[in-house]
Amino acid sequence: MSHESQTLIARLLAHQTLKRDDKLVKRALTDEAFRADVDARLHACGMKFIDNVYADYVTLALIREVESAVFSTRDNWQNNNFGLARDGVALLVVLWALIILPKRERQAAHQHSDQDQTELFGKEKPLPRAADSSAGISYKALLTDFGDKLGKKTKMDMNLGSLARLGFIERKGDLVCEGPLLDLMMNTDLLKDRIINGTLAAIFKPALTSDVKSF
Repeated sequence: MSHESQTLIARLLAHQTLKRDDKLVKRALTDEAFRADVDARLHACGMKFIDNVYADYVTLALIREVESAVFSTRDNWQNNNFGLARDGVALLVVLWALIILPKRERQAAHQHSDQDQTELFGKEKPLPRAADSSAGISYKALLTDFGDKLGKKTKMDMNLGSLARLGFIERKGDLVCEGPLLDLMMNTDLLKDRIINGTLAAIFKPALTSDVKSF
């Protein structure tokens, strides 16, 4: 077990993310003793295993207690530790709200992205994979709706490039799609109400409501 725990952690450190259907990842998600060994090894290094039943990937993150010691030399570490400027963080939040919240709604209803939203599966149907329920956002629509607020085309393109390199998004032609980290590194339960009804509502709600109708 110790060798496999070591291998899983090393692979996650090397590759940043692994798919949930990976053999060792599946074991970490289903084998309590194996997961406990992985968690203990990670905690000894100030890290933790991150998984989300709605996401297709898993990753690692620092535990809260060591964040300050690791990132306190960076001016914006309490905002993010990816080196993103404020407009980059704002774009990340917008993309998360436009892509992940509707996906979460479809998954909760056991629907795929290409199904009619009024058609519900029976309770016996399994939870759809994230890739089947996640729909991309048109780059042109994103630029039209948020370009003026987020630095116009040049700045938005720079930030989209950064988010793609970091693994938050993927570009597929005109579509901006969910990347491996988008649904792992942001707390849905904490952020949903803050975004839809909170401090960002006055700025972003007109565009969000067209895609997130039931929140």
